[in-house]
Amino acid sequence: MDIQAVRKLDAYFKKLFGNARIRVVPQPNKKGAAEVYIGEERLGDLSLDDEDEDLSYNFRMEIDLGEVADVDRIKRLDAYLKRKFDNAAIRVVPRARKRDSLETYLGEEFIGVLFVDDEKRPGAYILEMPILDMDLA
Repeated sequence: MDIQAVRKLDAYFKKLFGNARIRVVPQPNKKGAAEVYIGEERLGDLSLDDEDEDLSYNFRMEIDLGEVADVDRIKRLDAYLKRKFDNAAIRVVPRARKRDSLETYLGEEFIGVLFVDDEKRPGAYILEMPILDMDLA
């Protein structure tokens, strides 16, 4: 991932989440890859997707809440993301007719999908957040 893309992604994350501590760090050994941190804590991975001639990126964050009752999972995920990104505007909502995933919003803006990853371990989730090149302008 070139330095210009890293700078744009870094600015995008800072602005989106309103958190100046977020930073994007390129991975020199992995072409088209970077990691996202808040302070010294690693949040997840960024990867470049240029297959369809439309430049985009994907942020992937693994979340492990441990065993959580279905009734509590939305509240726990909501609180976890608010605390992790230090942003009270993040919210997790169920998807209509889907039990394998949830939607994530920042205020009224859709930002990604939380997939249930219970096959590996109970209480495991993956946040997938697509970022279009035009979002970085």
